[in-house]
Amino acid sequence: MMLPCVKETDKMDDIDAIFSSLLGEMDNLSQSLMPAEVDPDSQTHSTFSIGFTDLNESLYELEEHDLDALVADLGSKSTTSDGRLPADQQTSSCAAASAMAREPEPAAARPRPSTSTESSEGLQMSKPQTKAEKIKLALEKLKEAKVRKLIVKVLMSDGSSKTLMVDERQTVREVLDTLFEKTHCDRSIDWSLCETNPELQIERGFEDHEHLVEPLSAWTRVSENKIYFVSKPQKYVMFTDPQLFYMWKKKKACLSGINEQAKQLLLKEHFGGSTLIVPDLEGKLYLKEDGKKLWKPLYFMLRASGIYYVPKGKTKAVSDLVCFLHFEKVNIYTTNNYKQKYRAPTNFCFMLKHPCIQKESHYIKLLCCDDEHTLLLWMNAIRIAKYGTVLFKNYQAAMKRASGSQPLHSAAHKDRYNSPKPDPAPPKTTNVEDYPHEPPPDFIPPPPPPPPPGQTHV
Repeated sequence: MMLPCVKETDKMDDIDAIFSSLLGEMDNLSQSLMPAEVDPDSQTHSTFSIGFTDLNESLYELEEHDLDALVADLGSKSTTSDGRLPADQQTSSCAAASAMAREPEPAAARPRPSTSTESSEGLQMSKPQTKAEKIKLALEKLKEAKVRKLIVKVLMSDGSSKTLMVDERQTVREVLDTLFEKTHCDRSIDWSLCETNPELQIERGFEDHEHLVEPLSAWTRVSENKIYFVSKPQKYVMFTDPQLFYMWKKKKACLSGINEQAKQLLLKEHFGGSTLIVPDLEGKLYLKEDGKKLWKPLYFMLRASGIYYVPKGKTKAVSDLVCFLHFEKVNIYTTNNYKQKYRAPTNFCFMLKHPCIQKESHYIKLLCCDDEHTLLLWMNAIRIAKYGTVLFKNYQAAMKRASGSQPLHSAAHKDRYNSPKPDPAPPKTTNVEDYPHEPPPDFIPPPPPPPPPGQTHV
């Protein structure tokens, strides 16, 4: 009769164990997402600048006109927010104003009207003149601003850098347009903004539709992450060479001979309809085991909902597939030298993780490919599955900008070196048709007049 009670006790013990395990997992995840402890004063400044030691340094790096624009923009927003009154206060203010209008005010009590000269002098006195004064004013306004702004240092491939002011409403595409104007480079679709994480030895190219401030806000104060403005020829390879992803089972020799018309048909078929068709990529990848430098080969399959794998001893049937992960909360990163760091089978690895995880964690998933071409297929096919038609719209917008506009000096440079040179002028020949006013060659001119008296004819 006591047997049911024993079973109930066992069930309760199992529930307690599961609950304790769940709490432990939540603690581990919170520690992975928790930023390092920093000084509160420095943390306040770190929310306004990326890539600098403090906010003052970032403001000094801004160009003069950018700093003026920042101060003016922040000033207009603070004036608007300060000048807006609630509805009941506006009603009472209007009632008081109408009452005052009905009662005549004594002339002595009326304020003396200010002249335009005095107002302009007061405006000049209040307007900051030096860069230090402008920076001081910008610091005050940044703390009051409701729209979050970041001053970001962007590194170039030649070692130089550009300092930009970015607010939370700007997309990566808009930041790229600003960099095009500042660097005077061509507007190729290959240009990208990339983040690097030296601690994890990873890199990711921001997508054009992303709001730049959002991923940068996940960086910790002590991180050494950086942003680069670089050209990535494979950024939109899934649209310039769609046959690589939708005909990947064919031999490479057959894929290289596909003409432009066939590529456009592939794009229309897979991206032009009401639903996106994700490449049905599958194959052997190596999965890094948690906490170990061991890599286990598994057969993975890409689907629109995520990545699945075939357990050992099972078939590729849908009922046997196990979900590896979904794409909603993770980003994909390329890795650097993981063959040495984690004893990976090759250096062609990629990482899948939540953007807030900035250090090593067992919530990070690492996969390794046999060769570079396989890495290219998986990286970009996962981007298609994650972003869908938004990625195709990014490509179309980038193509439109690249074909519709280019810097003036770039156009002049192109015209100077690429325009056809005029043919050299042929040697001059004497033709009667070219000189109708001149006599024919066989015309004998009359003898010269005789010299004046006293001169000898030579």
